[in-house]
This record gives sequence, structure tokens and C-alpha cells, in this order.
Amino acid sequence: MSNQSLGLSDALYQYLLAVSVREPDILRQLRAETAQHPMHQMQIAPEQGQFMALLIQLLGARKTLEIGVFTGYSALATALALPEEGRIVACDVSEDYTAIARRYWEAAGVAHKIDLRIAPALETLDQLLAEGQAESFDFAFIDADKGNYLAYYERSLALVRPGGLIAIDNVLWGGQVADPSVTDAATEAIRQLNQHLHPDERVSLSLVPIADGLTLALKRPR
Repeated sequence: MSNQSLGLSDALYQYLLAVSVREPDILRQLRAETAQHPMHQMQIAPEQGQFMALLIQLLGARKTLEIGVFTGYSALATALALPEEGRIVACDVSEDYTAIARRYWEAAGVAHKIDLRIAPALETLDQLLAEGQAESFDFAFIDADKGNYLAYYERSLALVRPGGLIAIDNVLWGGQVADPSVTDAATEAIRQLNQHLHPDERVSLSLVPIADGLTLALKRPR
């Protein structure tokens, strides 16, 4: 996986950052700390965080879902873009990773917007559905274990409203999805998801080659 946009020369990528990215200091600090983490490659790119924040604003989102938190950069970018009454349900299984996230959410003054659920994400998603929260979310971001991507997508599709948006990270997987010699479980799971989404008439679809590939699926009215 990549934490900068694929296929750009270093010079062109630095130019992109220089003329486009307006990264708040608190996000920059979190990204710098995460860069020292052993799993730093799981960090999303700053241009992707800014793009997702723009999508949040375009949607007028107030209630969002995040599957996979890590050190909290994407949740923080989302929370900063949400209105004061906006809320995120954030799913992760790691107390260690999300302890870093909590520090930055508190420092940014947005911790009250984020409902962190430490549990397997499918359990949390099924609980939200059982509570009658289907079609109540404006936006969902999926960036977690690849083996469950298809299940996360189907639960998210049930949870977002018509006109709501699902964003799915790592769908180009460092280019490995296009290499037939790569057949590990994670790569095959992403291929399965991509092949499932292409003909799915329940959504309007675009795979955007930002960072490691970001699929946007807009839920159509029934």
C-alpha cells in the first residue's frame, strides 16, 4: 500500500502538495508522528484526507462511518470538516493504535464528534443495523482488513442513505491488483470487491487514482 498518490514522479508529487494541500497543523503533526510508527504505511496520504474532507462538505454530511481508524488521521480530517453537531462512528480493534488517535482528537477539540467502537467492525455494523440505523449515514470510509472488504461494503451500503457516499481505500493496492502473478489473499479480496462493484447498479461508481486508489460509490435512490 502507498501513502502518496501512485504513478507520480517525486517532483510532480511535491508540486501537487505545494499547490493543493492545505493541511492543518494538527493533521501535519499526527502524520509526522505516524511516519515513525512500524505500520506507518497504513497512513492515508494528505491529499486523500483533503479530498475526503471536500466530499464531506459537498455532501453536507452530518453523520459518518469509518471502518478502520489506525492512528486517526482520516477520522480527524473528517471531524474537522463536519459541522459542530456532526458525528462519526469509528470502528477499530486496536486500543494501541487508537490511543494515538484519541490524543490528537482531543488536541484538535473534535473528540466529542467521534464515537470510537473497539470491536470487530462487522459486529459494530450489524449492531447499528439492528438498532434501526439503516440509511441514516451520509458517508462511509472503508480502510480496514482487506479480507472483509466485500462484507464491509454491503453493510455500509445498507447503512448509508440514498445519495450517501461510500469511499473505499487501497483499491489499486500498489498496482498489485493488475499483476496476475500476485495471488495472496488480500490482493484477491480487493480484486473480488472491484469486480463486484463494477456491475453493481445500486450505486454510481468511480475509481479515483488518488493515493493507493479510492473507489467512490454513490448510493442511488431505489
